[in-house]
Amino acid sequence: MDIDSLIESLGERTSIVLAGLLVGALFGAFAQRSRFCLRSAVVEFWNRQGRGRQAVWLFAFAAAMLATQGFVAAGWLDVSQARQLASTGSLSGALVGGLLFGIGMILARGCASRMLVLAANGNLRALLTGLIFAVTAQASLNGLLSPLRTWLSGLWTIDGGSGRDLLALSHLGQPAGVLFGLLWLAVAVHYAQRSRLSRRDGINGAGAGLCIALAWLLTYQIGTRSFDVVPVQSLSFTGPSADVLMLVLSAPGQPWDFDIGLVPGVVLGSFAAALWGRELKLEGFRDGYSMRRYIAGAVCMGFGGMLAGGCAVGAGVSGAAIFALTAWLALIGMWLGAGLADRVVDGPEKKTAGTSAPADPSLQP
Repeated sequence: MDIDSLIESLGERTSIVLAGLLVGALFGAFAQRSRFCLRSAVVEFWNRQGRGRQAVWLFAFAAAMLATQGFVAAGWLDVSQARQLASTGSLSGALVGGLLFGIGMILARGCASRMLVLAANGNLRALLTGLIFAVTAQASLNGLLSPLRTWLSGLWTIDGGSGRDLLALSHLGQPAGVLFGLLWLAVAVHYAQRSRLSRRDGINGAGAGLCIALAWLLTYQIGTRSFDVVPVQSLSFTGPSADVLMLVLSAPGQPWDFDIGLVPGVVLGSFAAALWGRELKLEGFRDGYSMRRYIAGAVCMGFGGMLAGGCAVGAGVSGAAIFALTAWLALIGMWLGAGLADRVVDGPEKKTAGTSAPADPSLQP
């Protein structure tokens, strides 16, 4: 069944929700099997210990960029109206928000998408972190924290259009996007060989990245055939987590969209993958310190992600795959913030324990 037949049979809104559910389920399964996580990649990078998690993240990053830019080159996708490019952007929000998000994912031992994946596997620490993350994101969007977010975002803004498109700003053109993706893929292969990463993990990491490109493609294709306004978008977990939270708390009858299907889809996909791999396991906090740490991390990620315009996936991969300037700045901020937080917060403990992993098992992702 093609997209036209699907929309005619199910309707526009149902089709876009199902698209979110499908892409989310695939992403959840691939992310669970590959252990895809920006936090793990950053810790490996700054501590110069191992290359496996970096390789998995780079396979996802390269696959998302290559496929997205390939769809654009083929004429199947137009991302010029995506919010990361078309609307007014905030350079200050991207930098400050990226730094805060990076700090938060170190404190919480995982980024927003990783928390969602782990929560579906029975990790109660991740479940609590995800709930606080969603509440903080909603408070940052329309609640108590929104004035602070608005003020920080307004410090340094940039007009939408070519001013936010790195390919346009550099005058390299769209073919450079594909070449840049190939470069990142070569780096991923190099790291995979050095770390002896299994082929299965590499494929699953690339699968997670392909889901991001698939989301761009499906939302665009459905949007061009819809009488309703269906924004072209990809995976992100800051705004969608807040949307799902408000859907649960609001009266029935609220409109559904791609994001509403995405979050439950990730949960279902991750749960199915963990069940298949016999990795379902209830886990909780060991002590009060670890709980306080996770809560602080969730707050930093919720506010930082909303300020930066996306989480480690939304800005760090989805936005970077279309070469949005603010997304790249947010991604750089996440790497810097996470590296600094890991050095300050976990560095002394690692030296004391004489290992790269924390001694407290409740702090494991």
